[in-house]
Amino acid sequence: MRGHGVFLTFAALATLLFLGLGIWQVQRLGWKLDLIERVDARVGADPIAAPGPDAWSTLTSDNEYTPVKLSGDYARGQDTLVQAVTDLGGGFWVMTPLTTAEGWTVLVNRGFVAAEKRDDRPLPAGNVTVTGLLRMSQPGGAFLRDNDPDADRWYSRDIAAIAGKLGLNDTAPYFIDASRSAETPPVGGLTVIQFRNNHLSYALTWFAMAAGTVALTFIALHRTSVGQK
Repeated sequence: MRGHGVFLTFAALATLLFLGLGIWQVQRLGWKLDLIERVDARVGADPIAAPGPDAWSTLTSDNEYTPVKLSGDYARGQDTLVQAVTDLGGGFWVMTPLTTAEGWTVLVNRGFVAAEKRDDRPLPAGNVTVTGLLRMSQPGGAFLRDNDPDADRWYSRDIAAIAGKLGLNDTAPYFIDASRSAETPPVGGLTVIQFRNNHLSYALTWFAMAAGTVALTFIALHRTSVGQK
């Protein structure tokens, strides 16, 4: 009988755990759907002025994908190439510092260049106006590949590291994914806005495990009862 009690306690705890994980995934599903809805609405809005230094400390991931615009001058000879794979194939994002009239700097992802055309990235001269999506820094690197500033090898758009490598001051903690303005390289407007949303399948899996635990417990108890007769 004592063994039955231990078994039932373990089964009950396992069932509660699986149910709790399932409910958590349902909550995560609601959060993810709300996030997708908010981002879709944000992307379709009119561009606002890119946040200046006074607003930098308040920026969070909730600001990502906000359409922004900014005017300034590109820094010549300071492109940073970040490895990328897009619908156009493998190549690089071209990150270029743009300095505003007020003296602060934003790194602009001017767009994509194919690996074989990495040197074909003409830079507009004089004052330019950039429109695009605000993106938060991507520190560290990519999966199994760390950024190597000393070797100038970049796998993610790590703003602090790139700014440090270029010796930039007063640099925004975000970058701008420039909209497509022409078909000539670098090609902008390739931002992929996609969120993994497997929460429903995860929830169903946990609920199925809870149901399976209950079913196996019932079967085990039934067989034990029959065996004792």
